[in-house]
Order: sequence, then structure tokens, then C-alpha cells
Amino acid sequence: MTILILILGFLFGAILQSAKLNKYNTISGMARLEDFTVAKAIAVAVGVGAILLSFEIGLGYASWHVKPLILVGIGFGGLIFGAGMAILGYCPGTLPISLGEGSMDALVGIVGGIVGGIVYTLIQPSIQGMLGPDLGKLSLQSAMGGGPVYYILTIVFGLALVGTAFWLNKLENKKSYNWLYAGIGLAILNCIVFLTTVFDRVIGASTSYPYVGDLLTGLTQNDYFASTVKPGHWELIFLTGSMLSGLVFSLIRKDFKIQLIYSGWSKTEGNSKTKRIIWAFVGGFILLIGARMAGGCTSGHVISGGMQIAASSLLFGAFVFAGLLLTGKFFYRKGSSIQ
Repeated sequence: MTILILILGFLFGAILQSAKLNKYNTISGMARLEDFTVAKAIAVAVGVGAILLSFEIGLGYASWHVKPLILVGIGFGGLIFGAGMAILGYCPGTLPISLGEGSMDALVGIVGGIVGGIVYTLIQPSIQGMLGPDLGKLSLQSAMGGGPVYYILTIVFGLALVGTAFWLNKLENKKSYNWLYAGIGLAILNCIVFLTTVFDRVIGASTSYPYVGDLLTGLTQNDYFASTVKPGHWELIFLTGSMLSGLVFSLIRKDFKIQLIYSGWSKTEGNSKTKRIIWAFVGGFILLIGARMAGGCTSGHVISGGMQIAASSLLFGAFVFAGLLLTGKFFYRKGSSIQ
């Protein structure tokens, strides 16, 4: 099964690279409202995925994996995650892909994320009680109980998101539709992973960071580490596949390059390597703290949970984009005093 996880991770990396969804300039461009590729691809992935997954589960080929609506954790964690994503320019799932392409800021972000995972393991017992209330695993399906109306609403929801993606593309006036193909690819890949005959789980990334960090530091004799072992091990193999994908395809494209600073950063923050390293670490650190507070990240919460039309994931997505856009507005300013 390890080989299959690696292959799926490799495909995940290939899909994201096809629309440059793993690139710093693409993600930070979304934070600055200069590039809607991320929003378009996620909307398509969630929209198409919601329709496909509803029938897949309805036919008995997959099962639900809805994350609970832990209110403060989802809201505050989402804002922190969005802020970290804006500053770092990557999310937990795209970091290894870009590292495979030679991005050194992605490597720094991974280190920051691992440290964030270690810190979260240490503070988790103290803050767990403050993350609630836990409103349960709420979704459209749990509210409707299945039936024709549920499927009709799911189709309407899915088509509305796909329509929103096309509307955003019209605003950008871009001719490329790589975001569309990538979104559909992510939806199909998620549905494959959801299959009970395959892995019967969601695609995720952020649990691997505390899992690796706790292994490296020996923080293994606690309940939180125990909860990360199974998903963290799976995600580590999956992300290894995605990193290999970044390496292989960048070599094929002949654009593999060791690089720390990208144009999206330098145009407002300058070319100081020290500054970029510091902020990449900070971004990775708070990114993972937010992900762990909310119980997931872009792939495991926003996309996989959004496909299930889960209240927790839709709310998390809203807070992530709020944190992303607010941070983008105030962080990326020419002449900014942020050092």
C-alpha cells in the first residue's frame, strides 16, 4: 500500500503543478487579489467533488469523514492559517512540491511547520478546552438525511461553485483553463482516496508535521501524538510522493532551480534573504498552529470537507480566506514598515 500512497501523492503533486497551484507567486497573488487561480481551482474541486462524492457514498462505495464543528478552533485556527498561508505563500500540501522544484523558502516553511507542530503538541492539553464548543459533525447530508432533495441541493451547490469559478475567470480575463482541469483532477483524486476499497479517508497534509516533529524530539508519550500516528504516517508518505513529483516534473520541464526569493515577494518586501527566511519560518509556524487548532488544512479540510458539504469545513474555508486576504492587504505593501 505504501507504493499506492506514493503514486497518489505523485499525482497530487502533478495536478497542482499543472495549474501552478503550488507556486509562491500564485498563492501570495491570491492574498493580494492579483491572481484568482487558487480560488477557482478550489471552487471547482469542491463543486465537482461534492456531486461525485455524494453519489459515490450513496451507492455504498465510500463513507463520510466529516470533521466536527469545534467553533473557536475552526474560526480562530482558520484566521491564523490564512495569515500564515499569505505570508509563507504555501500551504502544508504544496510545501513539499515546491521543495522538490528547488524552493528554499518552502524548505524553511516546512521547518517552521514542524516546529509549530511540536509546539502544538506541547500546548494542546492546555488549550483543548478553549477550542469549543463542539457542535458535532454537521453537514448537508446529516441535516437532510439523504433523499432526492439532498441530491438536488448538492448538485445546485456544486454547479454554483463551478459557476463562481468561471465568473472569477471572466473577471481576470484569462484564456488558460488549467485551473479547471486541476480542480476536476483534485475532485477525482479525492474520490479515489475516499473509496472504501482504497483508503477510506480524506486527503490531508498538516497532521504529518506534528507527527514528524514529535518523532524527532521524542514527544511520543502523549495522547496527541498517538492520535497523529496513523494519519501522520499516511500523509508523510503521500507528501513524499508529491515532493518527488515536484522534482521529476521540474527536471522534465528543465526549470528546476534553487531559489529563495520570488518576484511576488521582492516587489514589496525587497531582496533580503534574511528577511525572507525569517518570515517563511514564521509563516510556516503559524500555518501549522492554525491547522492543528482547526483539525485540518486546505486539502484535508477546505477541499475534502467542502466536498462533503460539512459545516466545519465551509466555515473554516471562509475564515481561511478572510485571514489570507486581510494579511495580504496589510502585509504586502510597498514601503511597509514590517521588517
